[in-house]
This record gives sequence, C-alpha cells and structure tokens, in this order.
Amino acid sequence: MGDRNKGTVKWFSGQKGFGFITPDDGGEDLFVHQSSIKSDGYRSLAEGEAVEFVIETGGDGRTKAVDVTGPDGSSGHFARECPSAQK
Repeated sequence: MGDRNKGTVKWFSGQKGFGFITPDDGGEDLFVHQSSIKSDGYRSLAEGEAVEFVIETGGDGRTKAVDVTGPDGSSGHFARECPSAQK
C-alpha cells in the first residue's frame, strides 16, 4: 500500500456506514467506508478522532481513505458506541 497519512474524522454515520476524514496536510476531505476501518469491534469512527490511513483512487477517479487505523497504526475500538447510537 501507499504512504500512511494522518487526519481527523470530520463526521461518520454508523447507520450509513460511511463518513469523511480531513487530512492533516490539507486538501479535500476524503470519503471513508466502514469496510476500510481496521477495528476489533464495530467499525465506526467518532467526530474529531485522530486516524491514520492510505489514500486510494477508486475506479470512479475519486480519492478515498482506506486501511484506516488509530494513531501509529493501532487497531481496536474506535467509536465504542453501537452504530445505531451515532449520526
């Protein structure tokens, strides 16, 4: 995979299974799907949470965040609430 980037979760909907990450180095917000989150439990993110990720360009030409982890590549529970309790 490519270089690891750092960013902050702008918002994430546990019910819809997607959200957006704002990269620390600027640029446009990146789409993130729950399937791209490396987690031991619910694959969900909390607003304002620090994350690391790889930027990938999809078949539609849009960039997205994949291989999303916590700081320093940590996995585990990100947002500890059930997805139905989120946006």
